[in-house]
Amino acid sequence: MNFFIDKVLLFPYYITLKIRHSLYNKGVLKSKTFNVPVISVGNITVGGTGKTPHTELIIKLLQGKASPIAVVSRGYGRRGNKVVELDCETSARIGGDEPLQIKRKFPRVDVCVAKKRADGIDLLLSKERKPEAIILDDGFQHRAVTPSKSIVLVDFNRPIFKDNLLPFGRLRDLPSEIKRADIVIVTKCPGELDLWEIEQWRKSLKLNAEQNLFFTKIEHKELKALFSEGDNHYLYSKEAILCTGVANDTPLVYHLCDTYNIKVHKQFGDHHRYRKSDIKKFEKISRKYPRAIFITTEKDAVKLRELSMSDSLKKKFFFAPMEILFSGNGEEKRFVELL
Repeated sequence: MNFFIDKVLLFPYYITLKIRHSLYNKGVLKSKTFNVPVISVGNITVGGTGKTPHTELIIKLLQGKASPIAVVSRGYGRRGNKVVELDCETSARIGGDEPLQIKRKFPRVDVCVAKKRADGIDLLLSKERKPEAIILDDGFQHRAVTPSKSIVLVDFNRPIFKDNLLPFGRLRDLPSEIKRADIVIVTKCPGELDLWEIEQWRKSLKLNAEQNLFFTKIEHKELKALFSEGDNHYLYSKEAILCTGVANDTPLVYHLCDTYNIKVHKQFGDHHRYRKSDIKKFEKISRKYPRAIFITTEKDAVKLRELSMSDSLKKKFFFAPMEILFSGNGEEKRFVELL
């Protein structure tokens, strides 16, 4: 009975998605094509698949093939809908946390935020220093732009074939739409998969022979001080306070548990906008656990740096960088050849 009710309640969302995709497929709704390679990085799930670190990975790999490179993003959580080209001094409220993270990590990469991605691409192409390749961050559902290459990310721990549409699951698009992807990457893998496992994933995702399948894993790097006042002595503390505002912090929690006893985990919603009230709570926790290190994610670090806090708290605050690695020998080279 519950299964039947769920299907009935999901039907309006399902049929809306079906109609929208059909209108784009038939050309009723127009999609713009550009004379520069546009690589879309997206997903079918609401957050948590690792779009930003994979976008950063693609930037690194493209730097040997194309220069200059640009990124266009929606800039989720930012104020306003204007097209904005970011610089390293742009605030997260104006540019969004993830685009600003990318810009500060790759200062020579042009980063633009735009609700209508085509407007952002037009702005970048109007510059004297035109990009030779544009990465469309979170562009799979944004069908108003036709990418030259479409990459879809799927979480190893929550595959789309075991999930449901919103609001009963975390799928924001139809699983069948994965057929539009040129490349599918299964992210957050525990290690290298054998041939049988790879084939099972291909079958479960219902990929055709032309679609390329890759697997990646997370490698956590050494913690870095959030502020210049950071005291590295806190790295050797046995206690930690974890502050996260991301879609899925489970991999980070598991990683830190090997080293620290997490006394408090302040878990906020994805793209959480930190306020003075949050800092007051952190100050109170800091007084309760004076020897504990404060750890946050790289995305949260972008916003926390903009807030005022005591020198004693600044000394304790660190963030956890991560790197994306391909599972399997030669997979990175094969991926680059497809871009």
